[in-house]
Amino acid sequence: EAPVIRPVRTVQVFSTGGSRVRTFAGTTRAGLESQLSFKVSGTLHKVAVKVGDAVEAGAMIARMDATDYEVQAQSTAAQLAQAKASARSANADYERIRGLYENNNASLSELDRARANSESATAQVRALAKQLEAARLQITYTQLKAPVDGKISAVNVQENENVSAGQPIAVLSSGSQPEVEVSVPEVFIAQFHPGMSVKVTVAALPGQELDATVTEVGVAPAAGSATFPVTVRLTRREDGIRPGMAAEVAAKFVSTDKRDRFLVPLSSVGEDDAGRYAYVAEAQKDDPNLATIKRHQVEVGELTQEGLEVFSGLEDGDLVVTAGLSHLTDGMTAKLQTR
Repeated sequence: EAPVIRPVRTVQVFSTGGSRVRTFAGTTRAGLESQLSFKVSGTLHKVAVKVGDAVEAGAMIARMDATDYEVQAQSTAAQLAQAKASARSANADYERIRGLYENNNASLSELDRARANSESATAQVRALAKQLEAARLQITYTQLKAPVDGKISAVNVQENENVSAGQPIAVLSSGSQPEVEVSVPEVFIAQFHPGMSVKVTVAALPGQELDATVTEVGVAPAAGSATFPVTVRLTRREDGIRPGMAAEVAAKFVSTDKRDRFLVPLSSVGEDDAGRYAYVAEAQKDDPNLATIKRHQVEVGELTQEGLEVFSGLEDGDLVVTAGLSHLTDGMTAKLQTR
């Protein structure tokens, strides 16, 4: 019978003592990204750009078939012309009857009826004029143009597709200073703050270390993880950087602790005749979802609000098991449980 593989929950630990530089992985993005979309629905007639194209404000991005909107505008224009003719006739009739009424040759009811017809015809002209203005505006909406200078970082459609109003057609990256978004473990998030200076390295630019500043610090963890999003902005433009490139952010943390220490949950440390110990889960190369459990003798300090101090026996990045120590043995295989 195959042995039962027990799941374990872990926490990744890092020492908090001294002055250290920590690196966090992330991806680059444009300083400003705009989702470009049409204001009307229709069939896409022409896509005028491709990914990587540099465009100026007002440049054509895409154009849809405007035939239906042009026919509607022509029909409304014809109705307006007819309404104007009817209004002229109604106004002339009203003026004629008003003259007759003033000479006692027409009744008050005839005058009121002529006035009502004139006012109704004039109102119809105003309504159709507004409809024609809207119809002509719809025609302009069949052309999608760049709102600002930038580069096309994504094209989401193909010609002859039917697209809806508001459907993303392309992504325009603008802004002169690229950004990097990284995921920061909760143990470090309190040490990040807007305005903090950091260094950025981009895989596509080997050997270059770029200056950057923290602009946003997440207040809630990303969905399904224990990491928080942090955004940094490069202090100057780098032409070789494109959205989606792999990058690392290096941040220097200075601690007032006199000696290196790790902070772990109280439930992570056990005690027996050999002393205090913790279990560390080492991910297996063949299956990263499985781990080999290793027992580490540890030296502990005080129990603080942040957790139990551990001064020796652990290393940066260790996955420390947080519960169920009595069911574990050194060398056993366990399943890593996602947090």
